[in-house]
Formats: sequence, structure tokens, C-alpha cells
Amino acid sequence: MQIINEFVNSILDILRSSGFMTNDWRNYIMIGIACILIYLAIKKEFEPLLLLPIAFGMMMVNLYPAIMAEPTATANGGLFYYLYQGVKLGIYPPLIFLGIGAMTDFGPLIANPKSFLLGAAAQLGIFLTFIGAIFIGNLGIPNLSFTAQEAGSIAIIGGADGPTAIFVTSKLAPQLLGPIAVAAYSYMALVPIIQPPIMKALTTKKERAVVMEQLRPVSKLEKILFPIIVTILISLLLPDAATLVGMLMLGNLMRESGVVSRIANTAQNELMNIITIFLGVTVGATASGEVFLSPQTIGIIILGLLAFCFGTAGGVLFGKLMFIATKGKVNPLIGSAGVSAVPMAARVSQKVGQEENPGNFLLMHAMGPNVSGVIGSAVAAGVLISILG
Repeated sequence: MQIINEFVNSILDILRSSGFMTNDWRNYIMIGIACILIYLAIKKEFEPLLLLPIAFGMMMVNLYPAIMAEPTATANGGLFYYLYQGVKLGIYPPLIFLGIGAMTDFGPLIANPKSFLLGAAAQLGIFLTFIGAIFIGNLGIPNLSFTAQEAGSIAIIGGADGPTAIFVTSKLAPQLLGPIAVAAYSYMALVPIIQPPIMKALTTKKERAVVMEQLRPVSKLEKILFPIIVTILISLLLPDAATLVGMLMLGNLMRESGVVSRIANTAQNELMNIITIFLGVTVGATASGEVFLSPQTIGIIILGLLAFCFGTAGGVLFGKLMFIATKGKVNPLIGSAGVSAVPMAARVSQKVGQEENPGNFLLMHAMGPNVSGVIGSAVAAGVLISILG
């Protein structure tokens, strides 16, 4: 009889310590959201390299919260806690920029310097949302009061640049790092859903069907000088942006120089893939039900979405202005690529353009504003850090 009682007690202890007994309704909601995101990543292929690890990390932390537990005097921390230190300390974002630089051809931007303007216009969402977050904070709404530093961290989501959002937030408002990182990366992954309705609403069929002239060839010397000149200028003008821009340009210089192909390949492949896995699962793991389903986090998600929408709209509207100024030579759709989700935003410009004109190839033209947006968001980050830090 004693053996049976011990067996029953053991079973009861297992049940009491199981997730069925320790998790609450918020965890199950987040598990459901994670499953939806996994479906979008696998079935719809919405940037699966980002969305799949983020969604799985989200699911894991709500199934087993101890995976993000901090170390104590008697126990080690969870696996994701240690991996998350690369996010918290701002190590992963510059390494991601190194990989992006090694993968990116700045030729379209060099061939068409006007693309810089479209990349700058798409940063409109950052500054509009910063003002909006400050305004909401001054209304005195409970749980929706943001300091200037918090407002700046929320606003940077509008650049659709996850590494930059993490970098800025780790310096200005580290207490909001989790929700801001999840929002920034989620919107990057959901670019194909969010952008097209805005692009179509702000342009006419005639504008979307514009076929742009072929870009001029760019010499190897220009491609080598570009990262060096940009690094020098940005570092002198905005020292706070030097880390991100410098690593971006280092990766690009390794690519274009042609003399360090082995480490250039490592930066854009093995290193980039490893950091993407670590970054994705740990960013997702910050979305526990207790933290994520709160008024402040929901407010951040909404403001981040508005920032991204404003950024897309700013780029498209400036593209329309260039369409008028050039007498119809610029397709306004490439302005939406000014947000720095590379190369997702450029691919969306291409897709929407081909819906109106199947023979239209906007991808290379859209890559100019797209890579300009990467530089622009890093510069905007430097401005916010220098003013608010």
C-alpha cells in the first residue's frame, strides 16, 4: 500500500510542477500567437529566417519560463538568459550589421545618389512617432506614460531595423528591450503584409506602372571608396552612430575589396546565421505572457506599427514628389523600400510594381533606397542617442 501511495504522490508532484498547473491564460495566448507566427513563417514564407526562431523562442518561454530565468546563488540561469546577454549588452546588433554589409551591394545607391533622399524620407516615421509617444506620455494615461528616452526607443521601430532598435533601446531604455525588440523584428518579418496596402493607397496605377531607366555601371574603385568615405563622415558627424555604421561598412569593404573573401563569406554566412539564431530565439523569449500582455507593451506594439506605417508612407510620398520632379521617371513604389528591412522591403516594391506591369523590374532600383535606409536608421539612432542619452 505504501508503494502505491508513493507512486500516486510522485504522479501528483509531477502534475503540480507541470506547465498545465504553473502556466496561466496569458501564457496560452502567447503560445497560440507563436503557433500562428510559425504557420506564417513556414506556410506563407514571411521572412522565415527571422520569424521562425522568434516564434519558437516565444513558444518556449511560455511553455517553460525557466529557460529565461536569471542565475541565483544556488542555481544557474536558463539557456536563453545567457544567450540574451548578447542582446542586452548590444553585442549582436553590430555583428548583424557586419553581416549585412558583407551581403549588400551598394552599387544601386552609388549609381543613383538620389536614393539617399528616399532612404531619409522613410525615417519620417521615427520622428513622428517620437513626438506622438511624448504627447501620449503627457496625457497622464495609466501605464502609458513614456519618458523621452522610452519614446525615442519606441520610435526607432519605425526604421524597420531590428538590430538598430535593440542597439538604441539597450542604451536609452533597457527596461523596454523585450517588447521593443519583439515589435521591431515582428514588423520586419511582416513587411509583405503591412506595406502593400499603404503603397497602393498612396499611388495611382499609372505611377505604379512606371518603368525606370537602367542604372549606370559602378566601378570597383567607387565601391571600395564608398564604405571608407561613409565611415569617416558619419563617425565624425555622429560619433554615436559610428559603431553600427562602422561595422556595416567594414562588412561591405571586406566584400568589395576582393582580398579577404574567406572572412567576407564567413561574415555573410556562418556568423550571420549563428547570430540570427541566437538573436531570434532570445528576442522571442522576451515575449512571456506576463510581460507581453500588459497595457504598456500593447501601447508599444501599436506605436511601433504606426511608426512603421508612417515610415513607409513618408518614403512613398517623397517618391511621388520625385515622380513629379523628374516628369515621371521615378516609380514612387521604390520609396517604400527606404525603410531598412533589407532586402524584404525592396522585394515588396518589386512585387507590387509587377502586379501593375509584369515586365517591370524595380528590384535594383529599390535596393538603392533600401540600403540607404539602413544607413539612415543608423544615423537616426545616433541622433536619438546623442540627444537623449
